Amino acid sequence: MEFLTLNTGTKMPLEGFGVFQIPDAAQCEQVVYDAIKTGYRLLDTAASYMNDVICCEL
Repeated sequence: MEFLTLNTGTKMPLEGFGVFQIPDAAQCEQVVYDAIKTGYRLLDTAASYMNDVICCEL
């Protein structure tokens, strides 16, 4: 995975994982867990997706 180094020295992944159209809570939890296990560190979520709390709990 490629990273971008921010001005602070923090490295941010260039690729992220989005959860926009995953309304089922159990499915969302599983795919986010799998994404983290795979190496994703940038999760794209928002309160308007109605599943942001699930991502924060992992």
